[in-house]
Amino acid sequence: MDELDRAIVQRLLQDARTTYGRIGAAVALSAPAVKRRVDRLLRSGAIRGFTAVLDPAVLDWDVEAYVWVYCEGAPDPEDVRAQLAAVPEVVQATTISGTADVVLRLQARDTTELERAVRRVRALPTVARTESAVVLSRLIDRPRV
Repeated sequence: MDELDRAIVQRLLQDARTTYGRIGAAVALSAPAVKRRVDRLLRSGAIRGFTAVLDPAVLDWDVEAYVWVYCEGAPDPEDVRAQLAAVPEVVQATTISGTADVVLRLQARDTTELERAVRRVRALPTVARTESAVVLSRLIDRPRV
């Protein structure tokens, strides 16, 4: 991935619906040249797809929290993923190093819904205990190019 590819990806991150012509004008390439590069980035897997970016506040997901999950024993990460997938408020889950095994990002409409979601996570067979922190404000939220 060279600097032109990075500039194209940056434009796509800002607005994935923009035209190849507009991207080309911004990066000094023709629209067909931009399309060829985007196609190559898709084939290589550098770009995995295009999606809508949702605004949690507009969708009434007013509460966000991080939950550290401590597992019983050493469960297979795929088993943990499958169990967590059943909790719709879990929008991100990653295994981590350190004392906790998994960190989750949850989004909920209110603290009551968040509490119910945390209880569902705690009730999963692989979970021994959790620790939670409610997000007060997002300072930086950006994709990496």
